[in-house]
Amino acid sequence: MDNRPLVLVADRQPEFTRLVALSLGREGFRVESAHDGSSALDKVSELNPDLLLLGVDLPESSGLDLLDELRESHPLPVILVDDQSAAAAVTAGLDQGADDFVAKPFNPRELAARVRAVLRRRRRMLSGRRDVGRAVVDMDGREVQLDGKRVAIGRVEWLLLEHLVTNEGRIMLHEELLTRVWGPEYRDDVPYLRLWIGQLRRRLGIPAWEEGPIRTIQGMGYAFDPDHAIPVMRSRRPRKQPMKA
Repeated sequence: MDNRPLVLVADRQPEFTRLVALSLGREGFRVESAHDGSSALDKVSELNPDLLLLGVDLPESSGLDLLDELRESHPLPVILVDDQSAAAAVTAGLDQGADDFVAKPFNPRELAARVRAVLRRRRRMLSGRRDVGRAVVDMDGREVQLDGKRVAIGRVEWLLLEHLVTNEGRIMLHEELLTRVWGPEYRDDVPYLRLWIGQLRRRLGIPAWEEGPIRTIQGMGYAFDPDHAIPVMRSRRPRKQPMKA
């Protein structure tokens, strides 16, 4: 699985999104694009990007309207993009919670540096090493170690783990996890979520018959509870052989 940070660029100019994709691709990012507010919102739900580069002057609905909507449902980092002359709109966007602003035309290296800086700030909010059962999760490096050995973990499993760990103690509803990780079209597919949660638990060394710190809240969803102990695995006793007559 490709674990490079994913950037979604939403701008009305296709030539601009192509230039951003080329520039950030060379700097180690994956890039997807959208050209209006509705498609940008759909791709945020579908792809769950690490960061959004958001043009202020989008068709249909403005970037600031989209920013308001995103702040209600998707707390991802946002960098506004517009001409330097759009000072009033940029100020309003920063007041609404945007993380930074990049003016057009941009310097490719500066853009990559701004993106890295915002992602670093975001990671500091989610930083640290967390114990999850027998596993140790490095939130900064997006890495999982089990008994001192690195575990291969895909993007879907990481997203599930990140959402659960960063919402410690809160019940994450089935439809909430399904929408955040796979998109709104999956919001009712609870059996699909159960399969992935089971797979994530196995990655973390949690026995098949235990839920570990990823607790199942029957009929509702899941919650991360690091204090929920995992019983020590015991070897099964050999069955007694019947005595010979």
